[in-house]
Amino acid sequence: MQSSASPSDDRSPSSSEPKTLRAVNRRRFASFRSIFALMLREMQTTYGRSPGGYIWALLEPVAGIALLTIIFSIGFRAPPLGPDFAPFYASGIVPFLFFTAVSTKVSQSIQFSRQLLAYPSVTFVDAILARILVNTMTQAIVGYVVFTGVLVFYDMRGSLDFAAIILSFAMTAALATGVGTLNCFLILKFPVWQIIWAILTRPLFLISCIFFLFDGIPQPYQDWLWFNPLVHVVGVMRSGFYASYDASYASVAYVMAISMIGLVVGLLFLLRYHRDLLDR
Repeated sequence: MQSSASPSDDRSPSSSEPKTLRAVNRRRFASFRSIFALMLREMQTTYGRSPGGYIWALLEPVAGIALLTIIFSIGFRAPPLGPDFAPFYASGIVPFLFFTAVSTKVSQSIQFSRQLLAYPSVTFVDAILARILVNTMTQAIVGYVVFTGVLVFYDMRGSLDFAAIILSFAMTAALATGVGTLNCFLILKFPVWQIIWAILTRPLFLISCIFFLFDGIPQPYQDWLWFNPLVHVVGVMRSGFYASYDASYASVAYVMAISMIGLVVGLLFLLRYHRDLLDR
């Protein structure tokens, strides 16, 4: 005598699999929509609906390069590399401002989207990714415009190593993401950290080899400055601008290790504590 099959017996693993896949696909689609909406909000809030906001983002590095060129051309006949001051300072100040802008924005991601994180479809990862994408693209465009203007004006197009320039931009983006993600947790956990970090990083403008070459620094200060990851970023950028410059001291692995440590540690702590910190 055959026993009648129950409804639960008719459901095989293969029949339940599409439901799981559809749930995953719906979540991914919702996440993409959330990130895109947060990106639009970021662009509208930060830069406004008119091109004026983006013009200000472009004017900051241009004004910095012009000011440094005027000041140092008065006191010195030639920069440490090349015959012109503007390309030398552009290759230093653009990656520095890239790092500063993106890392600062990423560190404030959850605070900026605190109210939206109350919705189940919006996660803290969405908020961080949206800020990374918007500000990285903005700074990359700013760098492209500034470098194009400098290179055309000073006719340096024949000596460029585009692979090194792109690598420097990638290193800057990775470093800004890692440092910004770690600071995102630290600022939520210890609000005073935002002030402490601002004080600690003020000397970076002077010790990131924007005004001088790492090779010309005497010992033991050269060994100390080597631990500043921005020194490596600027060194790789300058090797892309000047074919005669060999930034053998620059370590891509070191910068990427710092970036990954900051990113992983920041995400782990945010995953564990972000709800508790938001409810405070």
